[in-house]
Amino acid sequence: MATNINAANFNTAKLNNNNTIQKREVFGWAMYDFANSSYTTVVITYIYSAFFISTIIPKESSLQDTYWSIAIVASTLFSVILSPILGAMADFNGRKKKYLIWLTSVSVVFTASLFFVKPGQVWLGISLLVFSNTAWMLSENFIASFLPDITTPQNIGKISGLGWGIGYLGGLLSLILMLVIITANKYENPELYIYQNQVAMFAAALFYLLAAIPSFIFLKERKLTATGYSGQSVATLVKASAIKASNMMALINQYPTLFRFFIPFTMYSAGISVIVKFFGIYASEELSITGTFLILAGAILQLSSMLGAVVFGFMQDKLGAKFTLQLSLLWWLIGLLGIYYLETISLFFAIEIKLMFIVIAFISGSALGATQSASRAIVGLITKKEDASLSYGLWGVFGKFAIVLGMVFGPISDAVGRHSALLVIMFYFLVGLFLLKLVPFETLPNQPKN
Repeated sequence: MATNINAANFNTAKLNNNNTIQKREVFGWAMYDFANSSYTTVVITYIYSAFFISTIIPKESSLQDTYWSIAIVASTLFSVILSPILGAMADFNGRKKKYLIWLTSVSVVFTASLFFVKPGQVWLGISLLVFSNTAWMLSENFIASFLPDITTPQNIGKISGLGWGIGYLGGLLSLILMLVIITANKYENPELYIYQNQVAMFAAALFYLLAAIPSFIFLKERKLTATGYSGQSVATLVKASAIKASNMMALINQYPTLFRFFIPFTMYSAGISVIVKFFGIYASEELSITGTFLILAGAILQLSSMLGAVVFGFMQDKLGAKFTLQLSLLWWLIGLLGIYYLETISLFFAIEIKLMFIVIAFISGSALGATQSASRAIVGLITKKEDASLSYGLWGVFGKFAIVLGMVFGPISDAVGRHSALLVIMFYFLVGLFLLKLVPFETLPNQPKN
């Protein structure tokens, strides 16, 4: 029987009869943040990024940061293309958890495959990073889309913050695992150092997979297949999803506050993306923070971010999203100014520059989880539950645009130096803070405007 592929059919999808939210489901949801934080912490932020720059890329290359930016931008563009399509497909067929499991598996396999990348194999490393990071970013959209299902407008900020906090705990534990695995000094025993970093990628992948199992077990699929789409072929679903995803103007009219929020979100997220993708590189290449000391610095930052996510999550439910976001962005700017004037500050307090860097990173890092958690919760506050997958898919798209925007840091850094390029990050936060003032947060209903 032919199916009328019309986005309106999507609105007839109904929730399952069992809408009860159980604590174990909230636990399962939060555990995915715990699981996938091991990827971004170990591979993107601290361990593999620094290893890639210092060991995989030849020393004589003048495009070190640029190569890393290429890997990030390529994976980001793939996820931009796929996010709205996969999100709409999940809304049509009601199988968010199935997509989440598949994307997790893809990311795990390609992360483990980084074990085989040897020094000089730059493009092999970039290719594997693109596949693993694309799947990881897409999985972020799907786990976020469960948030409206397991929360109320009164506790969404708290639970979102709890997820981010537990996520940083996962990142912290994965870094502790790295301390056990990576023990060699890259100058004294370079061959062992390389091998241990390769093993670390396999261990990070295994950590990700095992920690995600509670999410696969406890999260529930609440939606039935949209009317007219039960048992349809993949091609039919793809076509219907493309129509739904392409109808962005209708969604803009339906959720005007959401798209006004996405503009400043894109700007300040560009700044966050630079910090997340280049923290390990900056610490190791500019300040010679390497090996165990780098892992400890990352662990301290994870702890700070975890505390910030939880505290700011409670703050959002009490004081509102706008105040929480503005405070976190101001916190970021103060921290970045501290890093920019790091040498002067360390001399003033008579503290070694490496230790001063860690102190400032700990203080400012508490804003990391806060900004991300508050942003995710706002999307859930604005949109209807039946539009969750597509809305969070679009949230992911704007987040990916932010990464592409942020990755201009790579070539700018290669051209003018990493320290001077810090001004680019501050610019993103300042513009985001200004544009945030134009968003009517006081009109945040959990229903779209008529």
